[in-house]
Amino acid sequence: MKRRAFLKKATVGLAAGAVSAPAIAQSQPNIQWRLASSFPKSLDTIFGAADIVSKRVAEITENRFQIRVFSAGELVPGLQVLDAVQNGTVECGHTAPYYYIGKDPAFAFATALPFGLNARQQNAWMYYGGGMEAVADLFKDYGCIQFVAGNTGAQMGGWFRKEIKSVEDLKGLKFRIGGLGGMVLAKLGVVGQQIAGGDIYPALERGTIDAAEWVGPYDDEKLGLHKIAKFYYYPGWWEGGTANHLLINLAKWNELPKSYQALITMAAGLANTEQQGKYDARNPQALKRLVANGVQLRPFSQAVMEACLKASNEVNTETSAANPDYKKVWDSIAAFRNDEYLWWQISEYGYDSFQIRMRAKGWA
Repeated sequence: MKRRAFLKKATVGLAAGAVSAPAIAQSQPNIQWRLASSFPKSLDTIFGAADIVSKRVAEITENRFQIRVFSAGELVPGLQVLDAVQNGTVECGHTAPYYYIGKDPAFAFATALPFGLNARQQNAWMYYGGGMEAVADLFKDYGCIQFVAGNTGAQMGGWFRKEIKSVEDLKGLKFRIGGLGGMVLAKLGVVGQQIAGGDIYPALERGTIDAAEWVGPYDDEKLGLHKIAKFYYYPGWWEGGTANHLLINLAKWNELPKSYQALITMAAGLANTEQQGKYDARNPQALKRLVANGVQLRPFSQAVMEACLKASNEVNTETSAANPDYKKVWDSIAAFRNDEYLWWQISEYGYDSFQIRMRAKGWA
């Protein structure tokens, strides 16, 4: 009798369990969002970060939470993604926040600063150095919450029709450049222009601009910039570790179940890791192809670099004096950068510089 009673209870328990699994699944609501990207589909690495978020969210929720990704220009222009997320035209977007320094120069901190952090340092500051908290209030003022969702690593210095041998060669140059780099170079006579990625080639071809920077060899080759300008300069001192972000309308975020919020946070972190890994893997071969096709690789001279650093320090000092929010975040990132470089010169730089010297000698 006891055995029959036990089996009866076990059978009831199993039946309840069989019902509970789909019941839990059914508790996940069906949600469809739209994501506006600042990037064209042709740039599969930078655009692809949004696809990673979309696919992972759909997979884990068995398509109950779907985020449809639109490239730059399909719903909104590439440089208006923040506006679209803020006003609810779309629920979320994938962009580089430094596109919006016209609204507030402090947006640059979320992406990259001239002579700022490299990619690993940027991630360290964001995740564990107070970076996310430092920029959160800024995004909240625009009705958004943001998550790091990609990093290009250190970028190239751009494509030029003529050689840049001295600071004088910069004067009057019409240069496509993003973020605070344009403000810095303006002190040296450059006319900076912020143009979305998909619009760079025609602007350079028509002569609307004299030079342009984007990301690095893999993307630049896809854009065809080497077909117009042959001098390829490095380094992109204005973008040592460019972070892209997933922006979400704050009201829409607050409507999500906690499980969906946790899922988006995880998916953005995956996109952050994968985008940088892809660039690091793809850039070397692209650079070889570009050089084989006649591209002239050039370093910025020491004099040019020093002049740019001086101008960058002036921009930070002047902007901090005029903008308390900027000063607050600048103080945070500058202190963090000093500590990072203290460690970096011992470990990372020491290791890398040895490897480079040995390769030059043919020992590695």
